[in-house]
Amino acid sequence: MTTKNIYIASPEGANGRNVVAYGVLKALTTKYKTAVFRPAVSNHDQFTPVLLGASNAGLGVALSTGLDIHTVRRDKEGARGDIVTAFHDAMNVSRAEAALIVGTDKSHVNDPTAYEFNANIAADLQAGVFLAVCTIDRWPDELRDTVQLSIEGMEAAGNKVLGIFVTGCEPRHAVFVKNSLAEFGLPVWTIPQTPFTEASQADAALAAFQANVPTEEVLRALDADIEFPVTSYNFQHSLLGRAKANKKTIVLPEGEEDRIIKAADYLLEREIVNLIIIGDKERILARGRELGLNSLGKARFQAKDDENVLVPMVAKLCELRAKKGMTEEQARKQLADASYFGTMLVVLGYADGLVSGAVNSTANTVRPALQVIKTKPGQKLVSGAFLMCFKDHVAVFSDCAINLNPDAEQLAEIALQSAETARAFGIEPKVGMLSYSTLGSGKGPDVDVVEEATRLVREKAPDLPVVGSIQFDAAWSPTVAATKAKGNDVAGHVNVFVFPDLCAGNIGYKAVQRSSGALAIGPVLQGLNKPVNDLSRGALVQDIINTVALTAIEAQ
Repeated sequence: MTTKNIYIASPEGANGRNVVAYGVLKALTTKYKTAVFRPAVSNHDQFTPVLLGASNAGLGVALSTGLDIHTVRRDKEGARGDIVTAFHDAMNVSRAEAALIVGTDKSHVNDPTAYEFNANIAADLQAGVFLAVCTIDRWPDELRDTVQLSIEGMEAAGNKVLGIFVTGCEPRHAVFVKNSLAEFGLPVWTIPQTPFTEASQADAALAAFQANVPTEEVLRALDADIEFPVTSYNFQHSLLGRAKANKKTIVLPEGEEDRIIKAADYLLEREIVNLIIIGDKERILARGRELGLNSLGKARFQAKDDENVLVPMVAKLCELRAKKGMTEEQARKQLADASYFGTMLVVLGYADGLVSGAVNSTANTVRPALQVIKTKPGQKLVSGAFLMCFKDHVAVFSDCAINLNPDAEQLAEIALQSAETARAFGIEPKVGMLSYSTLGSGKGPDVDVVEEATRLVREKAPDLPVVGSIQFDAAWSPTVAATKAKGNDVAGHVNVFVFPDLCAGNIGYKAVQRSSGALAIGPVLQGLNKPVNDLSRGALVQDIINTVALTAIEAQ
């Protein structure tokens, strides 16, 4: 069942907005089980209880509100993830079919970024938008400009406006107002000035709304075809939800590092994955208590000197490395390394995947996996891709971590691996084989390698949309593609970017990450028999949480 999320946004957030929110809620409840959600409210908020009294989803104030507005003002970007989580918690508890989301209220604090914040939250929650714009003290041209700028602000965040409510409109001006806003091609409803600051005024507000806004028109506006943006906050939440839906066991070899401990506690508290943490149990739990953490006890702790595990592990490692002449003594020495020990837990089936690299180098994480997990049947190499979360979509960049100078065959394999990664995370792949040349505009041996790799991709996966060689701007921008790659359906719409070598890939993803603010999740190590993923040694706690979740999804 698809949930219909409706965001009531207003440049003012004043009384007319309340009338609109209450009326739309009443319209929704005629057809849907409808929850109410307020992303950010003050501790003096009196309107949410009024809305909840008209809702039919059975939620209380605590679940129906995200964060205190003062917390949001201090860190709007940081607040977005918490609001997304709170919203989905509310929807999961209520099992509602629709949600009325009401934006921030009018305030004596003049916050020039408040409307942009509401637009971003609407995008994060994948909600269609109803605008509530007051006409009091505005001339017709000022009303029109306010509506236009409000629509543009919503569309800049990737949202779709479904209808416009003009509040404070005298009945004798209603037809003129509707005609003046007809150019926007949206339903326009007018509502006269109606006070609504306390619960006792709810009936009068509803009467004013229903006298001017037919319920069937509101419901019909919801049927618009919407392609919702996928923001980084929405994508991160979807990772956690998908991981939780089919829980896997992930091993963390660097169990005594604070960031790992914090990430583990977060994941365990929300029951997103099962964890095996390598290290001294009592020391880790004690450190967790010092950090104020309460859920680490849900993990399984594994000491490296546990003979019950070590004996079969040594035997298996000797078997796997027999051609290299590995002895039991050498195996035990090798398994003193936490990365090797953790990797063997995956090999023996104790865990479904591994995440490491907060302390260890990429080589220390990847080497054991290559030696004992090895590549999937038919795969000759391992490559590293990043999921790049932009403002309104997610793309794949690869190889940005492993292969220095791949030849054409290796480059083609990286492209095919990356397309599979995209599919695993709900992205329908359109592959761009990057170069300094677009479809023959430049010449040279480096271009020849990319063009041969493109030919091999088409040969091995004839149904996979791919373009190459292509420059990044022509792969990214439909406008540039219309000039540089005219008539090519993939150019300008690429979402899997395959870089020609490690130097370009590593520079490329970091340049985009730092200059655009995109969230980089990964690297995802592609081509291994079992999921093993590497962390940056500068990884934040949220980066670790995301990487564990995507590792669990790969294991599914």
